[in-house]
Amino acid sequence: MMSIFASVGRLFGRKKPEPVTGANYQKPELPVEERVEDLLSYMTLEEKLHLMASPKKIWSIAGGLDARFETSENERLGIPPCRVYTISGSRGATARATAFPVAMARGASWDPDLEYRVHSRIALEAAAFGMNAFLSPVLTIVRHPGMGRAQETYGEDTFHMGEMGVSAITGIQNHLQAQVKHYALNSIEENRYKVDVNVDERTLREIYLPHFRKAVQKAKVASVMTSYNQVNGTYASENKHLLQDILKGEWGFDGFVMSDWVDGVVSTVAAANNGLDVEMPIAKHFKRKKLKKAIAAGHISESTIDDINRRILRKKFEWGYFEEVKKVPSSVIKAPESRALALEASRESITLLKNENHNLPLSAAEIRNLVVLGGSADIVSLGDLGSSQVKDDGEEAVSPLQGIAAAAHNVNVDHYTDLATDKAQEATRSADAVIVIASLNACDEGEWIRQFKYIHPGRGGDRRDLSIHAEDIALIKTASASNKRVVVVLQAGSAVTVADWEECAGAVLMAWYPGVKGGVAIGETIFGENNPSGKTPISWPVDEGQLYEFGSLKPSVTYGFYQGYRHYDHEGLNPQYPFGHGLSYTSFEYSNLQLSLSAQQEAEFIVASFDLTNSGAVAGKEVAQLYVGYVNSAVERAVRDLKGFEKITLSPGETKRVSIEVPLEELRYWDTQAESWVLEELVYRIDIGSSSRDIRLSGTLGGGS
Repeated sequence: MMSIFASVGRLFGRKKPEPVTGANYQKPELPVEERVEDLLSYMTLEEKLHLMASPKKIWSIAGGLDARFETSENERLGIPPCRVYTISGSRGATARATAFPVAMARGASWDPDLEYRVHSRIALEAAAFGMNAFLSPVLTIVRHPGMGRAQETYGEDTFHMGEMGVSAITGIQNHLQAQVKHYALNSIEENRYKVDVNVDERTLREIYLPHFRKAVQKAKVASVMTSYNQVNGTYASENKHLLQDILKGEWGFDGFVMSDWVDGVVSTVAAANNGLDVEMPIAKHFKRKKLKKAIAAGHISESTIDDINRRILRKKFEWGYFEEVKKVPSSVIKAPESRALALEASRESITLLKNENHNLPLSAAEIRNLVVLGGSADIVSLGDLGSSQVKDDGEEAVSPLQGIAAAAHNVNVDHYTDLATDKAQEATRSADAVIVIASLNACDEGEWIRQFKYIHPGRGGDRRDLSIHAEDIALIKTASASNKRVVVVLQAGSAVTVADWEECAGAVLMAWYPGVKGGVAIGETIFGENNPSGKTPISWPVDEGQLYEFGSLKPSVTYGFYQGYRHYDHEGLNPQYPFGHGLSYTSFEYSNLQLSLSAQQEAEFIVASFDLTNSGAVAGKEVAQLYVGYVNSAVERAVRDLKGFEKITLSPGETKRVSIEVPLEELRYWDTQAESWVLEELVYRIDIGSSSRDIRLSGTLGGGS
């Protein structure tokens, strides 16, 4: 059959290029750029266009949750594909990998080193599945806590996002290419395909791009995925300002840019000319026929096609795609090391929001009967069913009820989904303590996949109602009417409103979506085996009235300069729980602040040094946070900006000297008229604290008016 097609090809004048052997690009000892240029010299225009999209013609569901997709390869020249899975996300290699706590939970850990280790392990499992590229991390600012995919990202602050993101990318790129997404301003889910996000240049530069810049310049991320939405009237996949001027121009990004998947590209010519390199998962606008027609008409130059191919090939050479890759054994998938790390991440992320009169921890030696309420108590809540889904079930998955029962040891634990029976009501009245498990799920929040409803059977999307389920609120209120010791454990991907029931709870724990071992961490925390150290990476509003317009279903929305804790500070609002908030079973004292300037390798830093003491009776971890204020700035600026943090472990009575460095370049503002960054000579106020509203030490440094 192949000889027949070959004969037909010769009849019509088409000749298949001959394979290449002994070429310079096949020699790994040569510099990457030399190999790239040599390989380009052998490629036909047809072959160059072929690399710009996946060869897939349809979205295949044959593989179910583990369906694999590849970018194009070239057998003649030995160009391998990038191999990724349809379900990849930031929690596992495929839907069958270890389910770590969601990214928002890990953001609550405020532990970049932990995030490095988590993503390194996730990538290792991905490599065992045969992947060589990874569609993670998500570096999207959570502008509104109702954002459907908030759980996939780290929080609301660009500095915190940048620190966590750099660690994630570095961890991934121990094993695979990383791809940062979604670039940019992708903070609305349900109207993500069409919404036009309007933003002024200063807000864009200072709030929504710095973490992406760090991903490119500091972490050297291999590729970038665009977002679906428009930015100031132009789709991100063909936005020259974002892709050419800033990303590839100012930041010097030398990797390739991939579209978001399915309908992430809206044109051929504008996308190719303005910075998009690869369309996935199917060729729709980057079909070879369309590209060749545009080239023939003079709308796209062959030099543009060459630049696109250079970017794709450069990263394949850098990552050893052309050389024999050592296979990672499948035994690493869901291995004990993965489970242990998932449990560590769960422990570090659990956040104690309220603990009135030391309702927590419970003492297994002092209580006899414990009641657990809630229909979600015996469910393992792993989060979304969209691109970040991980189906990690079986005996290894631990629900909150299982974890609490295990940590309770000899305490009698009863579970009731509701209080509809006399037995449940009596057990609740007579219990030494009551724990209510209140959980959101993928029907409440998550990726909005309009085309593929079979993947996402629930509603998902954005949350316009930030409260928990009405039945859970009723459980909390009813339980508190008959028992004085009620503890609420929340599971969700972002902040929820608690004002209408919080006074009924003596303690409130936020577990987020805590991963496969989340139930263990919840039980350990309730009974004091784990001292909670998580801090909220987003501000929790009292109600939706404290927030800016979400715009989830609107054709356009404007993003202002103030969002998150900066918005609350600017408007003089008191959030329910401030950014960076999280309690402990011990207490910490801050003292002896010293501020100085330091120069290192042609860069200048503010150095804040202080003593941190564990003044309580148990060991604990504190996240010390550094915020900067700007005294008499020439432009309007935030009351305070997070510019540094460190997580410190202390034994009872122990004191450690902590130093946090702030590069002066972090204090610049974007001058829109001059189109450049400006570092002012003024007085900087340095606030050190346990949250953005719990400031323990303050000082000033610098000069000026």
